[in-house]
Amino acid sequence: MRKLYIICLIVLIACVGCQWKMRSDDEKTAIAFAVDRFDQIELRYLTTGDFSALQQMKTGYPVETRTLIEDVLKLGRVDDADINQRFLHFFQDSTLQTLIEDVNREYADMADVDKELGRAFDRLTKLLPHAEVPHVYTQIGSLDQSIIVSDSLLGISLDKYLGENHPVYLYYGYTQQQRSTMTRAFIVPDCIGFYLLSLYPLPDDATDDDRHWHMSKIQHVVNQVMGRPVFSRDAISQLENYQRTHASVTIDSLLRLKSL
Repeated sequence: MRKLYIICLIVLIACVGCQWKMRSDDEKTAIAFAVDRFDQIELRYLTTGDFSALQQMKTGYPVETRTLIEDVLKLGRVDDADINQRFLHFFQDSTLQTLIEDVNREYADMADVDKELGRAFDRLTKLLPHAEVPHVYTQIGSLDQSIIVSDSLLGISLDKYLGENHPVYLYYGYTQQQRSTMTRAFIVPDCIGFYLLSLYPLPDDATDDDRHWHMSKIQHVVNQVMGRPVFSRDAISQLENYQRTHASVTIDSLLRLKSL
């Protein structure tokens, strides 16, 4: 069975700090990057019932379609006799229709995200040479998960990044802290953070202190990859100081540290 990591957005508790200056090589992108717009094919089927779009989903994106239907929406098995109708009917809900429309408008162009992801994965693979760049795609979920990492795939649920004051988020009672991360600016940091969590997963028997420490290490590396303080907490400051005085410690070793 393939290994699937589905991580809730609110795991990463964020506090946006002051701007850092990008390193001099940040304008250069060694990785030509383009997010695969699976969401646009999904949207076509969900808004028009176009059978050709459904066929394109299942033949061109079999893993992405299975993951969406079975693991994200939990509608049943992708090969169930009535799954197409269940999938289409599920998204007839007025709230989900609003999310579909807003995703279509807000993310008609993702060139800025492509560019930032290319730079981020370029920096990450330099810090962690064993890391492989995943195939990144977009989808429309139902406010369940933000980022999904499965094998060599990384899926972005665009319905979780429509802006902190989006009416649906306010209606469903997301806190201000949660909503502050539900913006376009957090797509790339979340992708890097959740991808790192798939490479360095938290043990099942971890204590609350273990979780806090592990997330601090992940967020510290995300800050380095992004070139700005996306996340801020005391443990991250301690890790920054530690790294300054232990220049020989690799990022891989840092992510495996049990404590300082």
